[in-house]
Amino acid sequence: MLESPQTPTDDIAAALNEPVDLDFHLPDPEDEQIPELEFQQQLDTAWQVCDRFDLQTEIWRGRILRAVRDREKKQGDARGSGFLNWLKHREISKSQAYSMIQLANSADTLMEQGHLDPDSVRCFSKRAFIETAKAEPEIQQLVTDAARNGDRITRREVRQMADEWTAMSSDLLPDTVKAKAADQTLPSRYLAPLVREMEKLPESHQTVLRQEVADNPDVDTLKQVTSSARYLAKYLDAATNVQALDSDSLDLERALEEALRLGCINVAADLVNQASQMEQTIAKLYTTWKKIGSLSDRLYVDTGASTPNLRALLTCLEHLGGDVMEIHLGADNERTIRLQIQEGT
Repeated sequence: MLESPQTPTDDIAAALNEPVDLDFHLPDPEDEQIPELEFQQQLDTAWQVCDRFDLQTEIWRGRILRAVRDREKKQGDARGSGFLNWLKHREISKSQAYSMIQLANSADTLMEQGHLDPDSVRCFSKRAFIETAKAEPEIQQLVTDAARNGDRITRREVRQMADEWTAMSSDLLPDTVKAKAADQTLPSRYLAPLVREMEKLPESHQTVLRQEVADNPDVDTLKQVTSSARYLAKYLDAATNVQALDSDSLDLERALEEALRLGCINVAADLVNQASQMEQTIAKLYTTWKKIGSLSDRLYVDTGASTPNLRALLTCLEHLGGDVMEIHLGADNERTIRLQIQEGT
């Protein structure tokens, strides 16, 4: 009797009957004879295995979901109801499904480009793999080279390599700083935040900050310049949105230079940012005030002697929709705030 040829369905059924080795022997947390270091190492090893298993499972689930979706595109209706029903039966949300499909796409792209071989996937934690998939091609190459060498890759390693690449490839950092980063006398983790903040600034401000770092290439200067760059960006962004600063008598650039000279750019940036928020709040307050007045008028028309409670509601809200708004502050209402809106042209 001839045996029937093995089919993909047979392979899958056989795989389902294979036991999955996730039966860990975890240390007893109440056993005081186990040294703390050994206890943590055993748990960390088990966690790494789960991480790898999770990642590989998510990649394959993404490939399965992609196949279901693509089949539906070819043979299903325009609304994709077959794919959605498939997800519903397996209690998977649409966002989860597309997240797994994206993970599968990233894995396949990395492998097709030669950055990653299937055996190297086991070196990644799930979050590290996702971080790598989103990174620049140069960073992907650095990370996958490390994985190919058998190094364990967590999200921390990915971010560290990304920081190092950002620092060494940026034109915003002086060569003296890059040299110190290369010989590890200056930690690269302080350089990437500085580059990201400086990229938000006009070239004139970049030049000043770059020179300051070149004159004093140390950690304290990097921290201070990064902070200054962050507040500079906030100042410049908020200042363009504040109507009160639209004045011929004000030179924003000169005001900025003076704040930098006095070392109070953080205070100036916060002040401008708060002013921007206040103008937005005033505009929103006016819109809400008008809405309360309109709704109160409509409700007043629809009420009368037969609806005393609705009339009482309107009476209680008069101090918010009238010409003068009033509100009490404090636990015991010890302070009263009154605001009057005057419309003009």
